[in-house]
Amino acid sequence: MKGSVKQKWGKLTDDDLDYIAGSRDKFVGRIQERYGIAKDEAQKQADEWMKTHPETETTTTTTTRRSGGSA
Repeated sequence: MKGSVKQKWGKLTDDDLDYIAGSRDKFVGRIQERYGIAKDEAQKQADEWMKTHPETETTTTTTTRRSGGSA
């Protein structure tokens, strides 16, 4: 995933990608910060990229929860 992200957004560093660590909000925030664009534009770019990389969608948008047991 890192290679693909860095191809699209070369200004993102390895440290940025480690910070993002699967968080869509952090991903959008770093794109916005590094490229000086509006939040809406950064979200649009991230959404378009995620459509072409569906394997990343589950790690960046969902969380799995487990129940502690039954009563």
